[in-house]
Amino acid sequence: MKTISIILLALGISFGVQAQYKKASLQATGLTCAMCSRATFEALQTLPFVDKIDTDLNSTTFELTFKSGVPVNIDAIRQKVEDAGFSVGKLVVAAQFDGVKVQNDTHLTFGGNTLHFMQIKDQVLNGEKLMTVIDKHFVSAKQFKKFSTTTSMSCYQTGMMSDCCKPDATPASKRIYHVTI
Repeated sequence: MKTISIILLALGISFGVQAQYKKASLQATGLTCAMCSRATFEALQTLPFVDKIDTDLNSTTFELTFKSGVPVNIDAIRQKVEDAGFSVGKLVVAAQFDGVKVQNDTHLTFGGNTLHFMQIKDQVLNGEKLMTVIDKHFVSAKQFKKFSTTTSMSCYQTGMMSDCCKPDATPASKRIYHVTI
């Protein structure tokens, strides 16, 4: 029993080191001028986990580079865009994986967050992979409705852990991010 505990602890520490978000590509909607882009840029700059931001005014895209070792709050990114008066059209997050097995319509704890992988093939992730956040307020209403037909788990509708997907003693109020690769 002691050996199992030590192995699990070692795996947990190893997983924690490997589990990190590197960067994100954020497309904002509703921006009509340079002042709109500037307001969004300045709002995103206040995020404590953002190291650098590059912008593409033609596509209203912001390339965020995250600080190493600092937890990333995906909802805070959306909140900053909304606080500036705009919406998230698309958020693609790059993460570093090291032999992480993912399966369709299942949950995984990664980078301090619970991720629910949807519309993917079962696979082992290695290296940097791009994940598109498909939660409400991260995609259009039409896309959200389309994705909702691909899962029977009610957590997709609420973005919160629910009884249908509680494999352990995780509280029902825990945030789940729904992603696809």
